[in-house]
Amino acid sequence: MKTIYFDNNATTKMDEQVLEEMKPYFSVLYGNPSSMHSFGGQIGHKIARAREQVAQLLGCEPSEIIFTSGGTESDNAAIKGTLAAVPNKRTIITTRVEHPAVLTVCRERENRSYSVIELSVDKDGQLDLSELDQQIDDDTAIVTIMYANNETGVIFPIEKIAQIVKAKGAVLHTDGVQAIGKIPLNLSKSNIDLLSISGHKLHGPKGVGVLYIRKGTRLSPYQLGGHQESGKRAGTENVPGIIGLGKACEIAQENIELENNKVKKLRDKLEKEILAKCPDSMVNGDTKNRLPNTTNISFEYIEGEAILLMLDQFGICASSGSACTSGSLEPSHVLRAMGVPFTAAHGSIRFSLSKYNTEDEIDYTIEKVPPIISRLRELSPFVPK
Repeated sequence: MKTIYFDNNATTKMDEQVLEEMKPYFSVLYGNPSSMHSFGGQIGHKIARAREQVAQLLGCEPSEIIFTSGGTESDNAAIKGTLAAVPNKRTIITTRVEHPAVLTVCRERENRSYSVIELSVDKDGQLDLSELDQQIDDDTAIVTIMYANNETGVIFPIEKIAQIVKAKGAVLHTDGVQAIGKIPLNLSKSNIDLLSISGHKLHGPKGVGVLYIRKGTRLSPYQLGGHQESGKRAGTENVPGIIGLGKACEIAQENIELENNKVKKLRDKLEKEILAKCPDSMVNGDTKNRLPNTTNISFEYIEGEAILLMLDQFGICASSGSACTSGSLEPSHVLRAMGVPFTAAHGSIRFSLSKYNTEDEIDYTIEKVPPIISRLRELSPFVPK
């Protein structure tokens, strides 16, 4: 049975060109880039090239790019590094809908005498920027707000946010993991200070990421050891991963138009047909300001986990907006923050597409979803009689 993959916000298929670019660095060009000899030195030149490729996608200087092990490390480095650099400031501002890589770090800081303010969102998953403006003060060390939500695809007005933060003299970090490669970005014309990305979310390898650090931004390294990454992140470089990420960024830059045309049209068709054929279903989040590949749909009165299990029988991979699969009966913290009704939040499914999806796959899924929903509602004790 063919696998139909609609879980690209979790991870993506590596591009074949990326894999080919990486292969020599596992067994042929295996030198340590910090070595004095030319065999290792040539690897250093390749890393420099990868840094340029990432910088071109982000619209920044190569010197502002630090390679990490992924989005989680980049988020940790940005938040912890900023707090260490300005120890006299004790307030962190974030949102209630952040990825756990941000929320968990912020909440852990509360145990270390920091004050954490979590901004609320409306029913569309959008922020009230006046709340942000009111909350920032001279004690604010960092504002960390995601670029686009991983569950709903909702895009925050990050440039407006950056203007507010800059005017108040605080540092802005944004988790850009879901946005990069899907929507255009030019950091040279932005007020963003720190930005995180992850290789495996844009058809690159797992285990590698980037932290963009705007020139002049104060940041203490939280991983100490050698001199790598200009002293900002110690540890021998993940050479194959870095090379692969560079190539993935180069390809992503070429495919921005594809994401916003072909992928968006497929997403819209899938969403429209499912809503039309499945009563008591709704899209969660702002449908105008969102990523071109993502739709989060709630099916009332049934469990998202049950939907996923039945989809899997037909080879369709998606994800649930509920935390049921992690052993919790609590629905997604993102949907709860948006005020999605309990009967709908538990039955939420995220379909996240990529350039590899086809119209035939969309048609197949449209054919299979409605009978699944109908069958589960027949079995559900929660459907109103």
